[in-house]
Amino acid sequence: MKEDILFTDDTIVFGLLMIALGFVFYTESIKEGFWVKFYKIVPGLFMAYLIPAIFTSIGIIAPEWKVINSSGEILYQKSNLYYVASRYLLPAALVLMTLSIDLKAVYGLGWKALAMFFTGTSGIIIGGPIAIMIVSSISPETIGGIGPDAVWRGLSTLAGSWIGGGANQTAMLEIYGYNQKLYGGMVFVDIVVANIWMSIILIGIGKSDKINNWLNADNSSINSLKEKVSSFSKKIKRNPSLADIIIIMSIAFGTVSFAHFCSEFLAVIFQNFIIKIESPSTRNIFTFLESKFFWLITISTIISILLSFTKAKNFEGGGASKFGSFFIYILVATIGMKMDLTMIFDNLGLISIGLVWMSVHACLLIIVAKLIRAPYFFLAVGSQANVGGAASAPIVASAFHPSLATVGVLLAVMGYAVGTVGAIICTILMEISC
Repeated sequence: MKEDILFTDDTIVFGLLMIALGFVFYTESIKEGFWVKFYKIVPGLFMAYLIPAIFTSIGIIAPEWKVINSSGEILYQKSNLYYVASRYLLPAALVLMTLSIDLKAVYGLGWKALAMFFTGTSGIIIGGPIAIMIVSSISPETIGGIGPDAVWRGLSTLAGSWIGGGANQTAMLEIYGYNQKLYGGMVFVDIVVANIWMSIILIGIGKSDKINNWLNADNSSINSLKEKVSSFSKKIKRNPSLADIIIIMSIAFGTVSFAHFCSEFLAVIFQNFIIKIESPSTRNIFTFLESKFFWLITISTIISILLSFTKAKNFEGGGASKFGSFFIYILVATIGMKMDLTMIFDNLGLISIGLVWMSVHACLLIIVAKLIRAPYFFLAVGSQANVGGAASAPIVASAFHPSLATVGVLLAVMGYAVGTVGAIICTILMEISC
C-alpha cells in the first residue's frame, strides 16, 4: 500500500474516473488514424478498467490508504466509490438492461450456457490441486505451513471466491480456520489473478468473431437474441423527453430501493434460520443466503424480468439500456481502481499458484468450448459467473450486447448456490495434493 496518495477525496476521484471514461469514449469515436487501429486490438471496456488501474498504480488515487490520527494510531480508510457502484448502480443497470429482455429467447440460448458454466466450476475445482502439484515441484517452500497457517487452508478461500463469491469465501475461511492474520495475502491473490483473467477476457471480446471462427462455434442463438432486442429497440426508439428520463430513473432506483429493503429483511431471516443448523459443514453450505448482496442482485433481477412483461419495457425506446450501460462503465472504472499493478510482484509465490490455477480453468473452458462448438460469449460469461460473480459477469455479458446482461446475472446467482460445495471438494483435493 502506497504511503502518499495524491487524491483521496471521493468527489475528486469520481471526477477523474469520469474523465478517464470520457477519454475512452472520445478516442473510440474517432473514425480515422491511430485510434481506429488501437481499438481494433484493445476494447474500450478494457481501457475503462485499465486507466483507473494505472492511476492507482502510480499513486494518483487508491481504493484504500493509511491515515494517522491525533493520537498517533495508524488507521485505514477506504474509498466508497466501488461500494456505491456495486450496491446502487449495478442493480440499477441490471434493471434497465433487462427491461426489454425476451425471456423466451434467453431460454432459447440452450444448454451450452449451463455447460460452460459448470465447465468453469470444474476448472476451478481441479485447478487448485493441479496448481499445488506443479508449484510444489518447483518451489516446495511456497506450499507449506502447518495447522491454521497451512497454505492449502488459505487457498480454500480462493476456491470459495472463484466458484461463488464473497459469502462463499468467508464460509471457507470459517470452515477451514485459516490464520486470519495471513488472510489478507489470499485476498490480494484473489484480486490480482481474477483481475488479470478478466482483462484477458475483455481483450478477447474485441476478437470474438475470430475466436468463434476458431472454435467453429454456432453463434446463431445469441445473434437471434440480439436481433430481436435490437429490432424491438428500433421499433420503439424515440428522442427521450425529461419525463422519460425521470421515469426510467424512478423505475431503476425504485427497484433498487425495494431490493435493498427486502435484502436486509431476507438476510436476517436466513441468518436466524441457518444459525440453528447443528452441523457446521451443512450450515456453511448455505452461508450465501445470509448475504445482502446476493439478495440485492437476485431481487433486482427478478423484478426487472417481471417488468419486461409490462409496458415498462417500452422505455427501452427512451434509452433505458444506454443508461444501464453508463452505470456499468462506472462500475468497471471503480473495479479498475482496486488494482495496483505494481503489487503483482510482492508475493510471486502465491500469485504463481493463482495463475497456474486460473490457466487450468481457462484451458478446460477452451477445450470444452471447442468440443461442443460453444461461442466465446458462453466461455467468457461462464467463466466470469464463477470467478467474478454477480459484480463482473453482467459486465462481460453486456459488453457483447446490453440485452445479454441478464444471462450473466442468472449464471452468477447459480455460482453462489454451488460455491461452497464446489470449494469444499476443491479443498479436499488440495489437502491431498500437499
